Amino acid sequence: MKQIRLASADGAVITVDQDIVEQSGTLRNILSDVVSSEAPIPVPNVNGAILSKVIEYCTHHRGDPQRRKPRDTLYDEPDSSEAAINRAISQMDDFDAEFCRVDQGTLFDLILAANFLDIQPLLDLVGYTVANKLKGKSVEEMRATFNVKNDFTPEEEEQARKDNAWCED
Repeated sequence: MKQIRLASADGAVITVDQDIVEQSGTLRNILSDVVSSEAPIPVPNVNGAILSKVIEYCTHHRGDPQRRKPRDTLYDEPDSSEAAINRAISQMDDFDAEFCRVDQGTLFDLILAANFLDIQPLLDLVGYTVANKLKGKSVEEMRATFNVKNDFTPEEEEQARKDNAWCED
């Protein structure tokens, strides 16, 4: 198996099997454009620790063809229907559950990395994990969880609640 070297934003160089690297749409496209080179492929938006976590995820799901399926076109949108969510949940295994037991900062770094690297199954997994953390929380609890400052005036907040009352059902 051909080995590919990746260089993270903080300068860490990680050597990975090509089939693992190709789970990333971004890296797969770079590989298809690059003539053989010994230089590491730069991954500028991802630090070494997060890149290692992403590689850990891709290595675990290496033999799962459903998770490696590329989108048909650049403009295909992921299916956000309840059926798609249930399908994603049903594909989770013990590894996935344990993989997402990380601090909030790491979870958001994984979201950014999965999005940048175009690894849709990982993005779905960490997105689902964040959504699950928010489930059943009030707006105030969500703000506290994510350290979001309330910059609405009381009047603006009341109007937003009225406009979005359907969400509270």
